[in-house]
Amino acid sequence: WRDKEGAPYSTLVPSDEVTVNYRHGLPVITLMLPTRSERCQFTVKPVVTTVGAFLQDVQREDKGIKRTEVFTTDGSKVSDATLMQVLLMNDFKLVINNTAYNVSPPVKDKLSSEHATEMEDIKSLVHRLFVALHLEDHQIRKERELLQKLDHLKGELLPLEQMKAKIMDSADAKTSRLLWVGLALMSTQGGALAWLTWWVYSWDIMEPVTYFITYGSAMAFYAYFVLTKQDYIYPHAKDRQFLHYFYRKSKKERFNVERYNKLKDDLAEAEESLRRLRQPLHLKLPIQEINDKD
Repeated sequence: WRDKEGAPYSTLVPSDEVTVNYRHGLPVITLMLPTRSERCQFTVKPVVTTVGAFLQDVQREDKGIKRTEVFTTDGSKVSDATLMQVLLMNDFKLVINNTAYNVSPPVKDKLSSEHATEMEDIKSLVHRLFVALHLEDHQIRKERELLQKLDHLKGELLPLEQMKAKIMDSADAKTSRLLWVGLALMSTQGGALAWLTWWVYSWDIMEPVTYFITYGSAMAFYAYFVLTKQDYIYPHAKDRQFLHYFYRKSKKERFNVERYNKLKDDLAEAEESLRRLRQPLHLKLPIQEINDKD
């Protein structure tokens, strides 16, 4: 082992001079400060603490330390940006001034069940405290956000709803007129056939005419099925014609159907989220605050 200038380190100290133990789930590194001649413990957070930050803490604790470095067992220098979690997975050498310390961290999988149980208890306690202190505030804040979103969506939907109502009235009126026109044409056809049968010609002459009229109607219904892939059922045909008039009128009036549907879906989703949020919220809030919100 040599320093940056190639000179060998003066001392290679056994691993018991620097120890690593886990306390409350966190690694505690104990080492002897060379200038102060006293043992000092450093508790590190392995997930966020880097090797460079740990070495700075050591130098800050003992002003007599001029150089600190960390090497792997094969002599490779460990980067200051390396996390302590990665460093503590294997043995390493800690160099303080000209003294190299062998460090053998305990294997994390072999930690005592007592430490693991204690860590789980701490996590459970922290979780319960967070729920008790912050969950209700989070629910109230989320409810206010949803209420603001609902007001915004309703404001955007109001002019679209008014325009849609006018378009629907127009489409419904046209569909009704078309139905009445169809009834009038069928009545006229029936009256004309009766007049031709009893007053102009005889049934022997009109029978082939009525046959071809019936056959033509069957062809028309079959053509409807070929074009729409649906049977000619009066309510369905009425709805189809209504939608035809509605979309044609919407295009003429520049009514954005896609945007309207998107706003309606967002409104329904926000209302459902608010309903699910208020159910547990009403179980916890005082009656006065609930009434104020309603």
